[in-house]
Amino acid sequence: MTPVDIITSKEMSDIAQIVKLHDIDVPLVAVYCGSRKGNDPVYVQSAHELGRGLVEAGLGLVYGGAVIGCMGAVADGVIEKNGIAVGVIPEFMMDREVAHGGLTRLHLTDTMHTRKAIMAEYASAFITLPGGLGTLEEIMEIATWRQLYQHEKPMIILNINGFYDKLVEHLQFTAEQGFMKPEDLQRLIVCNTVADAIELLKPIVNMPDTMNVNKI
Repeated sequence: MTPVDIITSKEMSDIAQIVKLHDIDVPLVAVYCGSRKGNDPVYVQSAHELGRGLVEAGLGLVYGGAVIGCMGAVADGVIEKNGIAVGVIPEFMMDREVAHGGLTRLHLTDTMHTRKAIMAEYASAFITLPGGLGTLEEIMEIATWRQLYQHEKPMIILNINGFYDKLVEHLQFTAEQGFMKPEDLQRLIVCNTVADAIELLKPIVNMPDTMNVNKI
């Protein structure tokens, strides 16, 4: 793997120089997912299918940079189709989440905050596969940023095997109890299959909130 510099939080004021989107000719989708495989093979299979589907739809990937678990599977799917795969991983996690050796571009960062900011800058949309605490934190943060008008990018929850049924139920209850506006909840689009998610990602440059899709 080509050595890379560590990006620190102090450098983030010039994030456009770090990301260099002009060097990438396809929109990238940020994929949040587990560094573990889960107990059902369907999770890894779906991650791999999503990676291949992104490339077939003319899209690329930005993700957490690891070679393990569902993270590695989605990157493998992209790479097998000769697509663009950008990884972003904190240096302190290199022993836990071994970096993928076949990526188009890899960034090392000093903190998780820097990692997430770089991924968001690259992304034209966000999609969440099954995962653990980190995955939940990532999609909830990006939904919060949308609520605070920090971006207008599509956000998709890929509800493989009904994994997010209880999360969806809780978010609906949160809105019913007055802690979330219905329109903020509705911007989280739920898909049950990879094919449905890819179809929604095709008009990625402009995905209006009024699209007739299955929203929470």
